[in-house]
Amino acid sequence: MTHSKLALLAVVLFLVVGVTAASWVPGITAFGTAPASALTARSLPVSYPAAGAAAARAQGVVTSTSAGQTAVQPLSAQAVTIQIQPGADAESQILEAVYQKVNPAVVQVVNLAQASARRGQSLGVLPQGEGSGFLWDKQGHIVTNDHVISGADKLQVVFADGTEADATLVGTDPGGDIAVVQVDPALVSNLLPVDQGDMSQVKVGELAIALGNPFGFQNTMTKGIVSALGRSIPSQTQYSIPEAIQTDAAINPGNSGGPLLNELGQVIGVNDQIQSASGSSSGVGFAIPISIVQKIVPALIKSGSYQHAYLGITGDTFSRSWSQALGLAASARGIYVMDAAAGGPAAQAGLQGGSQDTNVVLSVSRRSALYLPRGGDLITAIDGQPLTKMDDLLLYLEEHGTPGQKATLSVLHNGKQLRLTVTLGVRPDQSSLQQQFGGSQEPQA
Repeated sequence: MTHSKLALLAVVLFLVVGVTAASWVPGITAFGTAPASALTARSLPVSYPAAGAAAARAQGVVTSTSAGQTAVQPLSAQAVTIQIQPGADAESQILEAVYQKVNPAVVQVVNLAQASARRGQSLGVLPQGEGSGFLWDKQGHIVTNDHVISGADKLQVVFADGTEADATLVGTDPGGDIAVVQVDPALVSNLLPVDQGDMSQVKVGELAIALGNPFGFQNTMTKGIVSALGRSIPSQTQYSIPEAIQTDAAINPGNSGGPLLNELGQVIGVNDQIQSASGSSSGVGFAIPISIVQKIVPALIKSGSYQHAYLGITGDTFSRSWSQALGLAASARGIYVMDAAAGGPAAQAGLQGGSQDTNVVLSVSRRSALYLPRGGDLITAIDGQPLTKMDDLLLYLEEHGTPGQKATLSVLHNGKQLRLTVTLGVRPDQSSLQQQFGGSQEPQA
């Protein structure tokens, strides 16, 4: 197993049901203590309680005006003015506006399960864990993590104003660690869905804001920065989730499923997990990117499930240190195929995995060692898009692949460049996957 895979094993998932998955919260000073003039190029959609109307909410846009203040220009109701004096902390005003805009859309998701006393008498349904979620639309659909609702006999959500409502499970995708539950919109007034961001606009270093319910403390905001992009993180299955957002903010149990927001109050990710040796925040958190969420959630709402594109290989990024053992040039770049599932899409297209162990150790268990196999193909591109690391392939399949779709693989096979046409399949379930690849810990696609 490569060093990167060993590192992934350290990821702690904070989950209610034994597994531990969490969400995360970001932190940085995006503007520092900037004067109001620093906001001239910024705009921030906000949602405030309209003065004199408890139930009404005014939609507005923050725009910089004179050197002493920033005004909220309403789209439908009265203006709300944020005073930012020269030398004051402008960032805190932005955070306040984001909180007031998004917090009404964030909920606590309570996972309830049947419980019984020692003598067998039923105690009814009791909480076995909790997480966070957020309103996706005005039909009452709420997005959260699969690990938050896993094993539930009953689900309940608590809104920011204390309103409680029973929720029904609409659909779940363990491979993407995303689930959708729904409340009756007639039971909840003033449903305010989130605004969805654009993953292509997310940059390392920008402000990141998380809302959720860490340790059951509702309506909690944390801030940080986007620390890195393009990380692969474990899902609830043997597959990885690509293009995850990494943040440096503190994250704790109960944050899972909550939104990660940009400075405009738009959702850019779903808080999912942290990497920690202690089981609580250590400053490395991860969120599922909005680009993947936007593919999965509509399918869950429509049919209750989501089908991921499947190639049928285990492999990893080619390493220069493998070149001599594999007989490949050290300058080669691509995905080395260690195994191609018999009867799978890749094998049917003619792709080959390794067949003879080398002396390169990939991982070690108590009973045996796993060696790098020789003889596998090297995938260098898919549909003309170069592949330099395994994450490139995972992301392409996730964002562009569809079961039944044909894809062209550029492959280095026995020293020859080939182009193979593969028809993508549907990811098999965990039991089928175990039969195909055994206990392999290498990335699968």
